[in-house]
Amino acid sequence: MKIACYIVLLLCFGYFAQSQPYYFRGEVKDEAGNPVQNVSILHHSSGYVYNTGISGAFGFITPFKKDTLTFSKDGYQKTRIIADTEKYLNLRLIKSVTSATSVRRYKLASLTKDLTRENQRTWFTGDETYASILENRFVSANQFPSTSLALNVDRASYSNVRRFLNMKNKVPPDAVRIEEMLNYFNTGYSKPEGDDPFAIQSTLTMSPWSKESQLFYLNISSRKLNVDTLPPCNLVFLIDVSGSMDMPNRLPLLQSAFRMLVNNLRSKDSVSIIAYGGTVGVHLEATGGNEKEKIIKAIDELTPGGSTPGESGIRLAYKIATSHFIKEGNNRVILATDGDFNVGLKTESELEELITSHSKNGIYLTCLGVGMGNYKDSKIQTLARKGKGNFAYLDNFQEAEKVLLKEFTQTMYAVADDVYINVNFNPAYVKEYRLIGFDNKVGAISDSLSTIEGGEIGSGHTMTVAFEIMPTPFYMNEKEKSLPGQRFAEILLNYKLPNDTVKRTFQTVSPNHLIPFSQIDSQQKFSASLIMFGSLLRESSYLKQITWNDIYSIASLSHDPHDKIQKEFLTLVEIAKEVYSKKTKRKRRKEEAKN
Repeated sequence: MKIACYIVLLLCFGYFAQSQPYYFRGEVKDEAGNPVQNVSILHHSSGYVYNTGISGAFGFITPFKKDTLTFSKDGYQKTRIIADTEKYLNLRLIKSVTSATSVRRYKLASLTKDLTRENQRTWFTGDETYASILENRFVSANQFPSTSLALNVDRASYSNVRRFLNMKNKVPPDAVRIEEMLNYFNTGYSKPEGDDPFAIQSTLTMSPWSKESQLFYLNISSRKLNVDTLPPCNLVFLIDVSGSMDMPNRLPLLQSAFRMLVNNLRSKDSVSIIAYGGTVGVHLEATGGNEKEKIIKAIDELTPGGSTPGESGIRLAYKIATSHFIKEGNNRVILATDGDFNVGLKTESELEELITSHSKNGIYLTCLGVGMGNYKDSKIQTLARKGKGNFAYLDNFQEAEKVLLKEFTQTMYAVADDVYINVNFNPAYVKEYRLIGFDNKVGAISDSLSTIEGGEIGSGHTMTVAFEIMPTPFYMNEKEKSLPGQRFAEILLNYKLPNDTVKRTFQTVSPNHLIPFSQIDSQQKFSASLIMFGSLLRESSYLKQITWNDIYSIASLSHDPHDKIQKEFLTLVEIAKEVYSKKTKRKRRKEEAKN
């Protein structure tokens, strides 16, 4: 069977090599003329599956001048056409009439109680209708005092921002997730009391970017687990070794990362390795953590080549994880890839359903991304969340060391699942509030049946949640600014323990106590500079008056000089100032030339 597959592949490659290459180009829109992203395009002659980008556009090489293409996406009718490479393809997908339960639903990052989707759709302005992520707006605390947000520990956004800026490129606004940037630094840890799984600290201060508003912080810290007493791990490394991984910042970087992870293993832990490239197979059978040399040798022997049968690899990885399942243990698949799932993928919903079903049975999914030059991490991030796991982007050895060595227990061991919080503001002191970050995708807001989905929180992790507050006129009175005995907000943290179905709640109250910005903790000042940095990169309408110099000033005075990553942030601010100033000058010159 394997020999037959190889012959077919060789024939295919030989034919492509001998044939004149042509190019399919086009775009896919819905009936209203809106671009449709992530549409699967089956190229019939090769069997390859491609996907449309954010703007609905696509393009790929073919050996034939004409060929059959099939376009499919959940919620739309499947469309099959005979396409001509000499013509630019403009395709309209028609929504299918299906039951609500059969259509894949979006997941919300945040949800404000009683705020209708119709109200949120009015937030769309101009080109924002076609953006994949929509920035949260101010809402009335009197009308909508309660808001919810999912707590996930993904940190990929900061790494992506760093990658773009180090290449002297402008960062795509949708690549900037402020909550992930705050998560990246994991600052302000507070040890939970007694057996409590969490500690929640709140701070209310004046906004550094507006005299009219305030900044409200919530720092949520999870309990640190003792690694020696943790249950055994059943880990399956699912490693992409396709041809696209043949670059220094891809497979070699992953090999370095996995070596570090292996050094953290105990004798009671086990590792299996699945490699997927030209073929999919078990590269290393389940091996105990005491045989580190054997595991590292298997990692070093991995070589890139072939296509990317991602779905087949994931199915095999879960099969192996299931066969070695440890009851009440840490059963986890660790997917490492550059994000290419073009070959073998059927539909995204099928893959997500597979991952969701295994997560319900206690097998979680952690995803590591590398070398994503086209910013393809959103798909992998979605898979990680479906698998109740987390996602990290590794762009250099230092990042790999941070994620898999220094933050090993945070990445691998869950303290709680399905974690989300409700924040109930007191309208006596809060006129309006705006959740910073945790922005929803446009599709999620448009879908009336989309729901909020909690995330996984690992050992010893701190999450920072921030709100911009417009206080009531009463509260702005100098004599009434600090009323510590009064309730500013009530916090309800909802969660489940790993491998448990019981819903639990951790509750606390945030006091009404305003602290001048100059007197808050230095790490919270540093967090403010991160918020300003992300907002400027996103071209937020709420921070139009701030400059790169404002950000650098706050960060330089508040960063930890002994922390290499925080010091690096100062460098990124300087690079951003250079990159964006050039863009602004170029744009100004073009406008002057037109006039």
